[in-house]
Amino acid sequence: MEQGGKILIVSTIVIGLAVCFLVILFTVFQRRKNKLLLERIEIKKNFEREIAETQIEIREATLRSISWELHDNIGQLLTLAKIQLQQATPESNQEVIETISKSLNEIRGLSKLINPEFINTIKFIDALVLEIERFNRLNYIKASISVFGEEQEINQKHGIIMFRAFQEFFSNTIKHSKATVLKVEVAFKKDELEIKASDNGVGFQEGNVASNGIGLQNIKARAKLINAKATLKSQPEMGTSLIINYYF
Repeated sequence: MEQGGKILIVSTIVIGLAVCFLVILFTVFQRRKNKLLLERIEIKKNFEREIAETQIEIREATLRSISWELHDNIGQLLTLAKIQLQQATPESNQEVIETISKSLNEIRGLSKLINPEFINTIKFIDALVLEIERFNRLNYIKASISVFGEEQEINQKHGIIMFRAFQEFFSNTIKHSKATVLKVEVAFKKDELEIKASDNGVGFQEGNVASNGIGLQNIKARAKLINAKATLKSQPEMGTSLIINYYF
């Protein structure tokens, strides 16, 4: 009986320890699970916040572009049309018509940018093409875009992040680089999309990125959110390039 009692006591202790171990293990597991869930929720919140901030930045940049176009392009066209009308003769009416038609086409182009759904619905590649066309139309710079490989669908929100990065690069090129040429190359590969924008401007010393006006750290941080990598390369008098590698 005494031996049986000892066995019972030992068995009870072992079972109790096993139960305690399982409870502790379960508690630790639940805490880790909850921590991971909270981290995922926080990552999602950060991503959505970055998307919202990026959309606002794109809208602000777009409104600035509209302001420039109204002043520098459409305003000049309408002024020219006014002068032509004042000096119009039956023989020169065609010139007036052409100037007014060009003004209308420019206004139609701007109407796309003003549309609130523009940023949310336009595809990444289409947005890049529109930017390049605008630069050429306004004679800001000689710009071109080339697309290689079989085009694949890009997540809309990820496209917004990448478009903003290149929009910032374009703005810097036009304002500060003194470049005359801007090239954009888009290469679709099997599991990767590589986009490279490069200018032939004055460039800068890579260790002095902060003075260049490009928010490189912000671009890199946002690229990381969408499983992408951003690289800025430059040399004095050798131009600047921004490369984004996006992984499907």
